[in-house]
Amino acid sequence: MDDFSPSDLKTILHSKRANMYYLEHCRVMQKDGRVLYLTEAKNENLYFNIPIANTTVLMLGTGTSITQAAMRMLSQAGVLVGFCGGGGTPLYMASEVEWLTPQSEYRPTEYLQGWMKFWFDDTERLRAAKSLQRARIKYLQKIWQNSRELQNEGFIYNDSLIQSALDTFQIRTDTATNSQELLLTEAQLTKNLYKYAANNTGQKHFSRQHKSIDKANAFLNHGNYLAYGLAASCLWVLGIPHGFAVMHGKTRRGALVFDIADLIKDAIVLPWSFICAKEDASEQEFRQQILQSFVDNHALDYLFDTVKAIALQTGSEQQTQEPTQ
Repeated sequence: MDDFSPSDLKTILHSKRANMYYLEHCRVMQKDGRVLYLTEAKNENLYFNIPIANTTVLMLGTGTSITQAAMRMLSQAGVLVGFCGGGGTPLYMASEVEWLTPQSEYRPTEYLQGWMKFWFDDTERLRAAKSLQRARIKYLQKIWQNSRELQNEGFIYNDSLIQSALDTFQIRTDTATNSQELLLTEAQLTKNLYKYAANNTGQKHFSRQHKSIDKANAFLNHGNYLAYGLAASCLWVLGIPHGFAVMHGKTRRGALVFDIADLIKDAIVLPWSFICAKEDASEQEFRQQILQSFVDNHALDYLFDTVKAIALQTGSEQQTQEPTQ
């Protein structure tokens, strides 16, 4: 490590990083200037390298531990670390992943200042919430129209059922007068998308239950928390605290993470949760599918661009250059 400075480990911008890790039953440590995780095999211990300079989030599940030296290196590389329950989700859905963020004093201030300019104004905060909802649908349209895999599985953006649900969603979003109305509108759209996905994958009796053990529900939980990891990373890099939500409630400490994660959940996590459940995929296979979809569809880029545009109150592409990280 003597040959590297913290800035060297941040040469890959967060929005361009390709890796996100969930680990369980292992020990994370620093060895020879690298961050490794150690697993105990039957006759030997196995070490695996974590490429921290190209990693956004490290999620530590059941049976994990981490050394102080490893945390120091992860902090230098700007990697968020979260302790979570088994499978990448909390043991109880009321719990939150506790994100440990690197303590950097050199993150930009312009996005926090921009966010604060509108956040205390109810009308402007509602306008920002509506912008997030429109961006959410824009991303869903882009992904579903461009993905041949999703189309082959029956997820057709121009399907009359989808268009009818989106038309209703658009009208109710435009006329909403408070965030509670937006949340109800969002809930109705998500319910329709669940029904559409369940019918496409032969799970017609599906019911969304966070504590259910069926694969579709378990994959939805797992995929959503992967999206939360990306959202938390985006907000940390831009210097916007997680408590300044525009939809999910001003008194919920991590609510802005949920707001931002919603931008990509319906487009990617929802359809692949049902598809992988239909194919009886393993948890690891599902996780790899979601993470690869995030990379292929530039999900983190989209989070950064959307949040920055709202913070700066402009849709101009001239304002979407990533800050020095």
